[in-house]
Amino acid sequence: MPRQNHCSLSDELVEMITEQGLDGLPELIRIVINAAMKAERQAVLRAAPYERTPERRGQANGYKPKVVTTRVGRIPFDIPQVREGGFYPQALEKGLRSERALTLALAEMYVQGVSTRKVAAITERLCGVELSSTQVSRAAAQLDEVLEQWRSRPLGETPYLYLDARYEKVRVDGQVRDVAVLLAMGVRPDGKRALLGVSTSLGEQEVHWRAFLQGLVARGMGGVQLVISDAHVGLQAARRAVLGGVRWQRCQFHLQQNASSYVPHQEMKAEVAADLRAIFTAPSLADAQALLARTVAKYAPTASKLAAWMEANLPEGLTVMAFPMAHRQRLRTVNALERLNQELRRRTKVVGVFPNEAACLRLVSALAMETSDEWETGKTYLTFDA
Repeated sequence: MPRQNHCSLSDELVEMITEQGLDGLPELIRIVINAAMKAERQAVLRAAPYERTPERRGQANGYKPKVVTTRVGRIPFDIPQVREGGFYPQALEKGLRSERALTLALAEMYVQGVSTRKVAAITERLCGVELSSTQVSRAAAQLDEVLEQWRSRPLGETPYLYLDARYEKVRVDGQVRDVAVLLAMGVRPDGKRALLGVSTSLGEQEVHWRAFLQGLVARGMGGVQLVISDAHVGLQAARRAVLGGVRWQRCQFHLQQNASSYVPHQEMKAEVAADLRAIFTAPSLADAQALLARTVAKYAPTASKLAAWMEANLPEGLTVMAFPMAHRQRLRTVNALERLNQELRRRTKVVGVFPNEAACLRLVSALAMETSDEWETGKTYLTFDA
């Protein structure tokens, strides 16, 4: 049976790519992105070109040329316009913020003379040209303005708040230091996730977390019913100071990790892990508490430190039992933020050591903004009863 050909490219373009290989990639990108932007305008207008329908929401108004520097060179695009204004296609811009931020982080290393030949080569390949310090500063200022607007945007009702931190290597006063990157994720009443804020500082101490949480509240975050996080001392002190009346769910994944430190014998770890899962997945708080009591009694004779730790700490992981059953699986851990941190780590390891804290905040903010946009326009994370 002959294979069906689903290629929608013109024969001329296919022939060009066949002959030129990757040299023909810019033209392919130009055609695909132009087609995506045109389709996006059509979706917004709710009508095809020249189509007259009651659903039409405006009129097309030609195209505006724009040249964009990409990893494969400078590409001219045709930006669709609408007569009423207020429309700009996301097909072109989506993802470019993070690329610009990565480019700038590498470019700063190159311009400041702290890079290797490899980094210089990467920078030139990404930018297409060698960048002067003035060009980098100007581009950074433009991008920083957009990212600052996103970090300071107004917030609203946020029933569930997730908090987590990670670290990046940053050069500070000639030394490589660990800079804490704080992240806040919220679930809105419509069930969509959003990254509420990002902050960087030399430490994860209470003062950093307190300022971060106060900033979220000042921007309008309210209606928080539950905070989900690990038990970091600085975070907890700040949480009690700023959100003291809000219930707290200690991340069950972190609790399981912490418990392994108190298991006296390697062969007991699987059994302990199974017992913890049974407690955390109990159908009700009463069932979980009863099972916890039996588990503590079970380990008290042979693993007294583990039993004492369980009795003192596991109740902090059971707060979720007071919330709707349909929400509990999503509220038990900060795994959603952990997965985001893994993606951030994959992207930031290209830089290695950031030349300064501003470059670190720039790249992380761009990636966070891109992710939040996807979440807010994507699938519902939780369903709230009407």
